[in-house]
Amino acid sequence: MFQLFKETHIGFMGARKYAYAFSAILFVATIVTLVARGGPRMGVDFTGGTVIEAVLTPNEPADRVRSALDKAGIRQAEIQRVGTAGDYLFRFQQTGATKDPFVSIKTAIQNEMPGTEVVLKRADTVGPKIGKELRSKAIWAVLFALGGILIYVGLRYEFIFAVGAVISLFHDVIITLGVMTFLGREFTLTVLAALLTIAGYSINDTIVVFDRIREQSRLMRRESLKDVIDLSVNQTLSRTILTSFTVILTVIALLVLGGEVIRDFALCMLIGVGFGTYSSTYVASALALDIHGPAAKGMRR
Repeated sequence: MFQLFKETHIGFMGARKYAYAFSAILFVATIVTLVARGGPRMGVDFTGGTVIEAVLTPNEPADRVRSALDKAGIRQAEIQRVGTAGDYLFRFQQTGATKDPFVSIKTAIQNEMPGTEVVLKRADTVGPKIGKELRSKAIWAVLFALGGILIYVGLRYEFIFAVGAVISLFHDVIITLGVMTFLGREFTLTVLAALLTIAGYSINDTIVVFDRIREQSRLMRRESLKDVIDLSVNQTLSRTILTSFTVILTVIALLVLGGEVIRDFALCMLIGVGFGTYSSTYVASALALDIHGPAAKGMRR
């Protein structure tokens, strides 16, 4: 099998305190961002409302589009430029209006800019009750995922390792959410799917390292847990980097070529895979080591 590194002897666990400091800074920055922004910017999936994507030909500047809607009395719409030139997103909260929002937008733009063609690309509408239910189910989905992983890793290895694994997953998910919030991206069902996928990817990477720790613990009974973890991380380093690299290449392709519908998913995955790779060593394994204690021997199971 192709090995990126033939044999490395990097003392990963010796630098774990710097990693803790780095993670703490990221975590505090995430909390500050979430508080300052009033939480994630919820999409219509969770708040209810309508999203319309339309293409204007010829391309018109955003201020002219906004002015046209204002003059037509459509002031509740949030306007955002996306994708290619002339591509706009219009977001409406639930207003109780019976008229088709796209027809209202098209009429307003063409009244102000005669000759402009307005083509509908997509329109998604979610009722407020459905949005509330989806928000509740999203929270439960994340809690069930973390709880299931805690039980699985606790049964397969030691409970202390399960605690480290779940904390690392929470670390990956919350920091990814913070970066998405900082970038002004909406929290939608697509982003939720990406966060759950990140949790699955991250635990898979962690399990590979934990499996190697368990194998080496049986062979190195006299060695400290710190030495066993360092050796195990070095032995899986090539696999970890190659796997992450191929996933990141795929995600970048989706981000660049996948279009607006899948862009947030790809961006979320790109951020999460990077932090997931880092956390499998410097959060999951490092926490297991520190909870066990520096003098501990290898994994008992």
